[in-house]
Amino acid sequence: MAASPGAPVSPWIGQEEWFGMNKVFLVGRLTRDPELRTLPSGKPVANFVVATNEFRGSGAPERTEYHNLVAWDRLAEICGQFLSKGQLVDVEGRLQTRQWDDDAGVRHWKTEVVIGGLEMLSGRGKKEYAKEAQAVAATGEDGLPVAAMAPADGAAAEALVAM
Repeated sequence: MAASPGAPVSPWIGQEEWFGMNKVFLVGRLTRDPELRTLPSGKPVANFVVATNEFRGSGAPERTEYHNLVAWDRLAEICGQFLSKGQLVDVEGRLQTRQWDDDAGVRHWKTEVVIGGLEMLSGRGKKEYAKEAQAVAATGEDGLPVAAMAPADGAAAEALVAM
């Protein structure tokens, strides 16, 4: 059956089934450091929240959304090691809703983004800057450790010069 002239062409014409897509792309900042834990099975999982901003223009106020994210396995370990609060990230994943009943029998739902890929956009995290500042504080102006700059006796000074 041919499409009539001027009719929109769709890849789903004549198909009996609808194919959906579950894909999420977010660019935002972490609201806190990731929580990294290991399940009893030994599988690592990291949970954190990313905030995104929507600019509406025309003087309308900016709107912030908060998204719960979860990473598994090696990606969870990487998130726990390198990500920190305030860091800008680009996340690709899928939406997943889980439900459970609490001790009082109340049903709860939680929708989160299961991360498939992540890119750090703001460079090093807060943890790396803190380590660098600590290392700089432990050295003198000449780059030598502070303890090596003030030897206890003259013999130690001679040994330092001999190096």
